Amino acid sequence: MRAKPTTVAAAAAAAQDNDGVLSRTQLHDLGVNRWDIRREVRSRRWQVPGRHAVALHTGPLDQRAWWRVAVIEAGRHAALDGVTALLAAGLRNYSEPLIHVSVPRGAHPGGCPGVRVHETRRRADADVVESGIRRVRPAVAAVHAALWAKTDRQAALLIVMAVQQRLTTGTAIVNALAKVKRHSRRQLLTLIARDVTDGAQSLGELDFAAMCRAQGLPEPSRQVLRKGPRGRVYLDVYWDHVNLVVEIEGIHHGNGETQVEDALRQNALSLDGVVWLRIPLLGLRIAPDQFMRQVDAAFAGAAA
Repeated sequence: MRAKPTTVAAAAAAAQDNDGVLSRTQLHDLGVNRWDIRREVRSRRWQVPGRHAVALHTGPLDQRAWWRVAVIEAGRHAALDGVTALLAAGLRNYSEPLIHVSVPRGAHPGGCPGVRVHETRRRADADVVESGIRRVRPAVAAVHAALWAKTDRQAALLIVMAVQQRLTTGTAIVNALAKVKRHSRRQLLTLIARDVTDGAQSLGELDFAAMCRAQGLPEPSRQVLRKGPRGRVYLDVYWDHVNLVVEIEGIHHGNGETQVEDALRQNALSLDGVVWLRIPLLGLRIAPDQFMRQVDAAFAGAAA
């Protein structure tokens, strides 16, 4: 015997607000017991994508539905986190094959294929957005995504994209990073978060001057005024005795990782004749040795 029509209707209405997916606990609260669920599944009206999640239809599940399933399967304290929380908040032009979910340390989470469950002490109750799919707030999610990233480059890209796409601010990320006591990327990520805030380009020029000293190069002049085709221009970094210019481009100048690759290619071409190098500020953080080798080669060529 099928569950009462009013009960099924209530469940269907609730599912519409939950991407078509409810937990067995939610269904029980609506008056749908496990025998009702079994009948609906056998009748091919519902499906069970996990042990605890029930989809109230038999069609394919979209991305948001799978996010719901992941949170339900991981347990009542679970929330989307890291890259997945950023995607749920609106992150564009980034793909991630796994769904990332976090739970408090010691929560004994469940799981399902395609889901990475992170047990963490870094997530506070106030970090979780309860409306819609439970997810971690963007600033904290960006920090977690960067800490869990496979490489420094990927970590830096996630911080930059979160700020560039206005999901959060550099200041909010710096504040979230302040709660991270120990991690090998903490200093790097703090620098990048500060770089993406307004007015950080001058800090990049100061850091570049220190890198020049470490490389054995003479310290260049900074913000040198010159006359250009459209009036006065300021050169970020300039060695006047060899006529070598380096432009330090702020992170807001372009797309994060593409910016780094484009600059490396253009610099390689510039070494053939034009003594003018571009260095994105992000490049100073994640590929300093590569860029400084180009500067050293350009300086040697210009001085010859």
